[in-house]
Amino acid sequence: MISSLFVVIFSFLLLIGSIPTTIYAQAPLEAPSPSSDDTSPAPKTPKYAPRDKLLIACGAQEDVDLPDGRTFKSDPSTVSNLSSDEDVKVSVDTLPSPLKDGVPSSKLPPPPPLPLYKSARIFPSASSYKFPISQQGFHLIRLYFFPLPHPSYNLSNAVFRVTTENFVLLHDFTVHYPSPIFKEYILNLTSDTLTLKFSPKKNSFAFINAIEVISVPDDLISDTASPVPPVGNIEGVAKHAFEVALRLNVGGPLVSPKNDTLWRTWHPDEKFNTFPQGSKDAKIDPSKVKYPEGGATMYIAPPWVYATAAEMENAETIEANFNLTWKMPVDSSYDYLVRLHFCDIVSVAMNDLYFNVYVNGMMGVANLDLSTQTMALSTAYYRDFVINSTTIANGLIVIQVGSGSDGSGDPNAILNGVEVIKMSNSAGSLSGLFDVEGNYMGAASGSKTMKVLAVVGLVMGIVALLLVVVMFVRWHKRPLNCQRNNSFSSWLLPLTTSHSSFLSSKTTSITTSRKSSMFGSRKSGMFASTNQGVGKFFSFNELQDACNNFDENAVIGVGGFGKVYKGQLDDGTKVAIKRGNPQSEQGINEFQTEIQMLSQLRHRHLVSLIGYCDENSEMCLVYEFMSNGVLREHLYGSKLNAPMPWKQRLEICIGSARGLHYLHTGAAHCIIHRDVKTTNILLDENFVAKVSDFGLSKAACLMEQTHVSTAVKGSFGYLDPEYFRRQQLTEKSDVYSFGVVLLEVLTARPAINPALPRDQVNLAEWAMSNYRKGLLEKIVDPNLQGTISSASLKKYVEAAEKCLAEYGVERPSMGDVLWNLEYALQLQEASSKTEAAEDKSSLLIPLETAPIMGVDGVESSSAPTSDDHTEVGASAFSQIANFQGR
Repeated sequence: MISSLFVVIFSFLLLIGSIPTTIYAQAPLEAPSPSSDDTSPAPKTPKYAPRDKLLIACGAQEDVDLPDGRTFKSDPSTVSNLSSDEDVKVSVDTLPSPLKDGVPSSKLPPPPPLPLYKSARIFPSASSYKFPISQQGFHLIRLYFFPLPHPSYNLSNAVFRVTTENFVLLHDFTVHYPSPIFKEYILNLTSDTLTLKFSPKKNSFAFINAIEVISVPDDLISDTASPVPPVGNIEGVAKHAFEVALRLNVGGPLVSPKNDTLWRTWHPDEKFNTFPQGSKDAKIDPSKVKYPEGGATMYIAPPWVYATAAEMENAETIEANFNLTWKMPVDSSYDYLVRLHFCDIVSVAMNDLYFNVYVNGMMGVANLDLSTQTMALSTAYYRDFVINSTTIANGLIVIQVGSGSDGSGDPNAILNGVEVIKMSNSAGSLSGLFDVEGNYMGAASGSKTMKVLAVVGLVMGIVALLLVVVMFVRWHKRPLNCQRNNSFSSWLLPLTTSHSSFLSSKTTSITTSRKSSMFGSRKSGMFASTNQGVGKFFSFNELQDACNNFDENAVIGVGGFGKVYKGQLDDGTKVAIKRGNPQSEQGINEFQTEIQMLSQLRHRHLVSLIGYCDENSEMCLVYEFMSNGVLREHLYGSKLNAPMPWKQRLEICIGSARGLHYLHTGAAHCIIHRDVKTTNILLDENFVAKVSDFGLSKAACLMEQTHVSTAVKGSFGYLDPEYFRRQQLTEKSDVYSFGVVLLEVLTARPAINPALPRDQVNLAEWAMSNYRKGLLEKIVDPNLQGTISSASLKKYVEAAEKCLAEYGVERPSMGDVLWNLEYALQLQEASSKTEAAEDKSSLLIPLETAPIMGVDGVESSSAPTSDDHTEVGASAFSQIANFQGR
């Protein structure tokens, strides 16, 4: 009896021991030990235990152990995660001969260890793996593909898609023998499950050899990155899906998955270094690499990456200003996150290494001082950049480092590592323009739409041909004795303006306007006809007389178009004359745009165009003169005498908002200014604000059009980051720029000030950071302290914050901004009435101590009325000297 019981117990224990371990084993991930190709001693690596560690060897009958310590679970133990109509598997005892010795070195990246490619799952119809996720956040997803031989399926002919719930990973994907393919993705999972769906194309099938899903630290991908060129920061990066295109261990050997806590592979950089004769490798003991608190970690990159680098050979023996250059091929239809790794392992003293970093020929970081960033030598540091697809030329991302202009230390530059990571596009895809449902998200879809586009294209081609013929005929029939024979725009402008969408049917051509000016009174100083919206045509002699032959003493400003002169017409009217610079890059296009825009725009808060001159290659625009110049000069410029009181600043902002609101809604079509800034807000003799400079303006909102696709133009510090990323201009781009203007008015400091510490250079970032921390008093102009109603200030800053929202759809319209500013003015006026009877401390900062009051001292919700679109006469104009932001 006892012996029988013993046999039962022993059999039960054997049965337990034979049960396969599931893929959800949560054993801590030990630090990898050095591989044979990494001879340096291993630094102490903290243990990392991913809560999600899902490893599947698809089609394998037994677990697959890899040399780096990972174990991929067999197909039988993971079949519960699979949803498929058919059970088709394939496995081989030995890999085909092309793989026995590994993948040729020309293939990058090489595949992970080969045992994973000995089996596969085949899906003749749509199938999916569904995994429970215990930790939401970033996960590494690795997919392994190799077309094994099968009697019924030629895996090299497989065409299929791989998608998750929200992103497309692969579309119309194929794998051709004998090349295995390894795909690595980084996804921010926000639900409790992850579904990988394999969808074969019609009459085809899908397959997969192995799947790897691992949770990673949250700080692996930051939500912010630097754009190129560096204009503020780009936020919302973490909302994308990512595909790792390339990882390079610059100046060092291959770093295998065994030596990376997250099992990543870092390849040598030799194939991508285009100037190897100018570089030399540097290295230190990996155990000496330090990781700063709150900065780079071993999960960002292992110490073997930071322990090697490429540095410059003696610059004086090669070329004074050469750069080390790496060129990496990419798909130029996507944006990329580029992460550069640095560690000063070449200096013998602090602050001895300054160098520049260039990305695609543009400055990424100027005079980078690693000592300042890390406060110690041999300390890890990294920098993220977002590369817009429009800046990628010839399908290459180019990284360069070279000596900085600081002048201290020996000329040198280093780079330790590079990661190039593809970002998902607007369709949520990393492979094409089809979304997860298979819908095409490009410019058009379907045969019907394509036919319509073909017809439209044909019509546009015919119209374009006719326009070319008409322009050719007009050129040959131009007046031979006219004083405008030498003007390039004299034959072009009549055609363009007469057909312009900006001009009404009543607007006469510029040719007619000029003729009536030439043969009519030359001393009127007014419009020759009320129907001539383009204003009066002035002869060049008239304008020379008006400003004393363009005397330099009459210069009141300099812009991208040219210099601006103060002048006086024969009838005594003071004017501002903007004379085009022949060397200006803006030239004829802005000349035409300015005339076309202002000829139809009449509003109390827009600068008026009086006339123009276009003869003998001279292009001049004549405006009303604004005696108090630009707003910026009254905030912190040379014209600053007594600081502007808060109420006056509010009234100026309200006037500017009214002008922009009229552009967006009151004109015949929505007009986007595109260059809103304090130097383009002018003040007349009564300090009435008027918006000026329409040379970059664009028309939008035509029919169902929601944006204008256009090259990015504007001024640093005011530029809408969404417009910069997507190159799609909307009226909300003006709203963002106006939000910066509001902060500039409140703080009396420029939008960009490179002389300040890094976290204060960008006004919008610095101001909003302090506001959200409850430190609003730190950003307010000291001259305003003690004079602002806290309720008024709170409403004002709330309006600015909404204007600066990351995405245009989250920003208010200019009408809403105007309402909030007028409400802030009412609150300020109400507090002034009660100030004598109340303790001033209740009216000032901090904001939360004061109630929101209306004009009658009670809570108010009524919307103030806006200004009518009235016309005003000439009063003044100015531009700030030597300010060019375009």
